[in-house]
Formats: sequence, structure tokens, C-alpha cells
Amino acid sequence: MQRLYRVNSQQPTMKLLTIGWREWVALPSLGIGQIKTKIDTGARSSSLHAFDIQIVEFQGKQRIRFKVHPIQRDTINTVSAEVDLLEYRPVRNSGGQTELRPVILTDIELMGKRWLIELTLTNRDAMGFRMLLGRQAIRGQFLIDCRQSFLSNSK
Repeated sequence: MQRLYRVNSQQPTMKLLTIGWREWVALPSLGIGQIKTKIDTGARSSSLHAFDIQIVEFQGKQRIRFKVHPIQRDTINTVSAEVDLLEYRPVRNSGGQTELRPVILTDIELMGKRWLIELTLTNRDAMGFRMLLGRQAIRGQFLIDCRQSFLSNSK
């Protein structure tokens, strides 16, 4: 794994790890130990496949309940989660249509790092990956080598 350095006049020099165009990541707070994720610098936001989405009120806060099939083409393994709803946000999907999606804040683990990201929830059944990691989530965290895959060796 190659380690490169970033030099910025406003930040100290730091090592950036290199990841591939697809990686296995974990979403510990959602109970997802691993999910195959496409790293997409063309997408501003990140999205997670979710279904049976319900908004519930709990102690004066809006929360969101949903289910995830973390493995593509597997409808048996299901993870259920409930978290605070951050907001609704308009997002342009891969077909160019704008949809209003719920947004959550959750932690992610990749390459031994753990940090918070915003995730939009949408049905990604027809997509090749259950999760898409956009540029806002990885900004300043990694370099991407589009020739490589699964550099994290997490599976």
C-alpha cells in the first residue's frame, strides 16, 4: 500500500492512505460489519441501500427506522437500524432525477480509520453496490487509485 504525503500551507504534512475504487467498509453504529462500497468522487454525497423506511417520533426527536440488505443479491441477510433523522435533502440520482432523501449521520470504518459521515438513504436494489461513498465523506482522508480494488482487505 502506497503512502503519499499532502502538503498544504494551512495544514501540517500528513500521510494519506490509498484506497481502490471499491472497498469493504463497516458501519458499526448501524450494525453492519461489512458492506461492499463503490468509491465515487463524481458523487458529492454518500448513499446507503435502505427499505421499509419509517419516520418515528421519540422524545421529541424525529428518528428513522429502516432495513438494509448489506449483501448484493441477498434478501435473506437483513440488518435493522434506528437512528436520528438529520434532515431531508434533494439529491440527483444516477438517472438525473432529483429525489428528496432522508439523511443520517453515522460512523464508518475503512483502512483502520473511523469517522462520522452523512448518508442518504434510498433504494439501491437496481444498483451494483449497496453503498456509494461520495467525495464529501472521503475528502482529506484518502487518495483513490482507480486501478485498484479492495486495498483494505477487510473481508
